[in-house]
Amino acid sequence: MKIVSPKYDYCMKELFRNEVVRRHFLSDVLDIPPETIRSSRLLNTFLWKRYRNQKLGILDVLIELNDDTKINIEIQVKVSADWDKRQIFYLSKLYTADLHMGNDYTCLRPCIGISILDFNLNGRPEYHSIYRLTDAEGNLFSNMFEIHTIELKKKLAGQNRVDDWIRLFNAETEEYLDMIKTKNAGICEAVREVKLMSLGKRLRAHYEAYLKDMRDQAAREKYVRQEAMENGFNKGMEKGLEEGIEKGIEKGKEECIGIFILDNMGEGKSKVQIIKKLIIRFNLPEKDAERLMDKYMNNVNSTR
Repeated sequence: MKIVSPKYDYCMKELFRNEVVRRHFLSDVLDIPPETIRSSRLLNTFLWKRYRNQKLGILDVLIELNDDTKINIEIQVKVSADWDKRQIFYLSKLYTADLHMGNDYTCLRPCIGISILDFNLNGRPEYHSIYRLTDAEGNLFSNMFEIHTIELKKKLAGQNRVDDWIRLFNAETEEYLDMIKTKNAGICEAVREVKLMSLGKRLRAHYEAYLKDMRDQAAREKYVRQEAMENGFNKGMEKGLEEGIEKGIEKGKEECIGIFILDNMGEGKSKVQIIKKLIIRFNLPEKDAERLMDKYMNNVNSTR
C-alpha cells in the first residue's frame, strides 16, 4: 500500500514533533548516546531580520537541546543552485539570532545543520558527511558550526547508524516500511507515525496536492523548454522558463493553501484564527491571507 512519503516536508515536520523520533534521530546522526539527550524542544522556524531589506530565514525543523545547542533539520528533494551558500546563510542567521544589541559573544550557542538530500551532492561514496571548522591539518578551530549531509540516493554500506533512517525516508510503500528490521526505538516510532499519517485524509490531501504541483511544474518546464528550443530563441527560453516556473509554483501553493483553509473551516476554526495561521504557515502578507480566505469562503458558500 502506498504511503505518504517521509521526504514530503509536511510529513517530515510532523515526524519530528514526536520526541522519541527526534531524540533517536539526533542520537544516530550526531553519534551520541540517546540518554545524553534529556530533552529537545521545537522552536519557531522563522529567523528574525535585523533590517527591513534583509532576507527572511525560514527553516524546516528547528530543535534546541538541553545545552542550548540549536539544530536545523531540512530535507531537499531537488538539486538547488548554490545549495552550499544557502546552507551557510541559514546556519549563520541561526547562530547570530540571539545576539542583540548590548549582548556579548558568550550568548552565542553551537549550531548544527542536518540536511537530508534526495540527490548526490558529490561523487564520493560516503552518504553521511560531517563538516566542521578546522585548520589545514584537521585540528578543530571551533565547535560552533557543524554541518551534516545525508544523501539518500547513494548505496548503503550497512554499517552506519543512519542507514535505517535513509531506508525510512526512501520508503514508498507500507511493505517497504515493514522490511526495516530494527530494535531502534526511534525508527520503530517513526514507522508507526508514517503509517498513521498515511491513513489521515487531510495529510493525504496535502500530499496529493504537493505531488500534483510537482508533476505540473515538471510538465510546464518541459513544455517551455521544447517551445523555446523549437523557436531557437535562447533568451525566450530563459524568460519563458522563469515565468512558467513562477506561475506553476504560485498555482500549486494556492492549491495547498486552499486545502489548508478548507481543513481548518471543517474543524470549526474562525476566520481570524485561519488568517493568523496562514500568515505563519505560508509566510503570507496579511492582505493576501485575507484575500485567499475570502475567496475560499465564497466558494464554499456558493456551493451550499
